[in-house]
This record gives sequence, C-alpha cells and structure tokens, in this order.
Amino acid sequence: MQQVLIIGYVWVEPNSSAAGSRILQLIEQFLKQNWKVTFASPAQKSEKAASLGSLGIDEVSIELNNTSFDDFIKDLQPTIVLFDRFMMEEQFGWRVAENCPNTLRILDTEDLHFLRKTRHQQLKKGEKFSNEALSKSEDTKREIASILRCDVSLIISTYEMGLLKSVFKIDQRILYYLPFLLDKIDEHQQKKWKSFEERNHFIFIGNFFHKPNIDAVLTLKKEIWPEIREMLPAAEVHIYGAYVTAQIQQLHNKKEGFIIKGFAEDAKKVVENARVVLAPLRFGAGIKGKLTEAMICGTPSITTTIGAEGMCGDFPWNGFIEDNFSEFALMSAEIYRNKSTWKNAQESGVEIINYIYDKDTLSPLLMNHINEIQENLEKHRATNFLGSLLQHQTLQATKYMSKWIEAKNQ
Repeated sequence: MQQVLIIGYVWVEPNSSAAGSRILQLIEQFLKQNWKVTFASPAQKSEKAASLGSLGIDEVSIELNNTSFDDFIKDLQPTIVLFDRFMMEEQFGWRVAENCPNTLRILDTEDLHFLRKTRHQQLKKGEKFSNEALSKSEDTKREIASILRCDVSLIISTYEMGLLKSVFKIDQRILYYLPFLLDKIDEHQQKKWKSFEERNHFIFIGNFFHKPNIDAVLTLKKEIWPEIREMLPAAEVHIYGAYVTAQIQQLHNKKEGFIIKGFAEDAKKVVENARVVLAPLRFGAGIKGKLTEAMICGTPSITTTIGAEGMCGDFPWNGFIEDNFSEFALMSAEIYRNKSTWKNAQESGVEIINYIYDKDTLSPLLMNHINEIQENLEKHRATNFLGSLLQHQTLQATKYMSKWIEAKNQ
C-alpha cells in the first residue's frame, strides 16, 4: 500500500481558500486508491482548519530546522511525499531526499508564486508586466529550482504550463497539468439552481490573506461600483471572505450598497443566491476558485484577462472578460438586467466545468502518471540532470542555512 505524506504550508482550510480546496481534492483521490495519508505542517492551526482526522488521516505537527523531522520521516517511510507549495520543498525537500531517497517527490505549486508576485511588483511600479521581469526575480529562481528538484510538479493552469515550457525551457517530463478536480454539473443539479428572478445583488468572495483579493475589492469600490450603481441604483454588492482586514472593513457603506459581509460559513450558498460574481483581478496566477465556484453555482461572472487566464480553454466565458473598468461596469449591468445574456453565460459555465475540470476523467490519468514514474524512478531522474545538479551539495544553500539555524537553536 502506498504511504503518502503531504507537507502543508498551512493546515487545510477548504472554506477559506481555493488552495485549501485543491489539497482536499488531492487527498480525496489518494484515499480513493486506499492509500494511507499523513498530513504534516509547521504552521499554527486556526479554528477554520478542517478536521482531517475524521477522514482517517493522521495529522502531525512538524518543526522547521529540526532533526526531529528526520526521525519522523525515517519512521514513516512514505512512498510519496507531496509538498504543498515550493516553500515546503525548500525547507524539507533535502531532508526527504537524504532520509528516503527512493520516495517519489511531488510538488503541488498551487499557482506559480513568482508569477503572482512579479505581476504585483510591476503593477505597484506602474510598469507593464514582462517575461524579462519574471526572469530577474529572486522568487522565480527559487520556485523553478524547487520544480527542478522534484520528480514531478503539478501545474494548475494551461497558461502556467506554457510559461514554464516556452520561457523557462522546463522539460515537460517533470511537469504535469492538473487543474481543479471537480464533479460534473448534471441536469438534476441545474434544476435545483435558483432562477434569474430569484437571485439578487452582486457578490465578491475571496480570502483576504491573499493580496490580489484586497486589490480587487479596492478596485471595485473606487473604479467600478460607482458606475454600476449609477446604472442600477437598487443593486448591492456583498463582499465575503475569510480574514477581512481593517482596510476592507472600512469600505462598508450601506448607503452606497457596498456591504462587507466577512467570512461565509457556506460559500456555495451565498454564491447561489447572488445574480452575478464580480472579480476585477489586476494581478494573480493559477486558476481562481471563486470563478469555478461561480460556475458550479450557476452564477455568471465578470472578470479580467488575469482572472480568466488559463481557465476556460476555447470555451466562451460564463459572463464577460473585460480589463477596461468602465466597460467592466457596463457589462456587469448588462448581464444583471438581461435574462437571456445571463442564461447563456450560465450554460457556458456548465460546459467549462464539465469539459475541463471533470475529476472522473482527470483522476485516473493522474494516478497512472504517478504509478508510471514510480515504476521507472531511476530512469526518470536520470533524464532530469538539472534536478540532480541542484541536489548537489555545492548548491544546497537552504540545507546548510537550516543546519546552521538548528545548531544555533541547540
């Protein structure tokens, strides 16, 4: 039986973020194979963390820069280690390689952090985003080194796959495209959706630990909402999300119809009741959980090019993609008022989920890929020369930094 160890950057919070949902989707696939799963994290647990124990998963607190992890992993002897984000591979990857050399090392990138961070920096500087800026970023070097050190990295969007292969010349054999793993939307589910007439108001939903979400809500308030409100004086926008900051809370204004609601116990329910999701994202990466969730709830959305990036293939968007904020406001009012436009958008969302994110199609392919690499691990690693080079002692800065901190703490 396979023994899977997942090293989490944070404890799993599926109701707080798309990253939490993503990890839970992977766990579900491993459990389906009757694999034993252990989830370990050095993070503090919040009250929003899911109880993995109820799924038969062992939860273990681990420490950074501590040999106790070496003892733990030697004892566990996992056949697969999955790192949740590159920071966990930096911290623990070398320990896994030293103590369990034959263990398959998988990196779940969640989204490419260097892409999101560089876009944010360029935006703050008022500069146009470029691949040259990406290449200069320290974060790019760190994350790509992590991808090279792993046996396979799960890449969430087609855009990010293209970027890694064409700009950074990463060998496709160590990359695996894996979007969200979602249930198909069947007719029975569609019949349960509330109708156009039963739905009210606009909604934004997102975790406020995540900087793109803070920026999107500020953009909505300053640039877009006043124009929408002029066209639809009775409409409101409800802002939901975990970890609301004081800056976001201060935007609450009942008179303007800009309502800060905070954490949603049941995100699906609030999205199902809304008529339109607004997501004016100006930077970010990966695929956006708020937008797949909108599709699952039959709620059309208006977003930007970055919001929809790598998410819908050749299918029409379930609403509109617009980067000009005046046009964004116009399109928002149009879809809010026009039932046939709204219905068409809803149908496009069903197509996108059913053809791109269908877990019944994607899961067996993932499992086959994992088994294939495991059966030929030595050969697979031999083709990844840059990865073995980065495992070489002369390039192990994070390892020796960790050992130094460890010695200092003693």
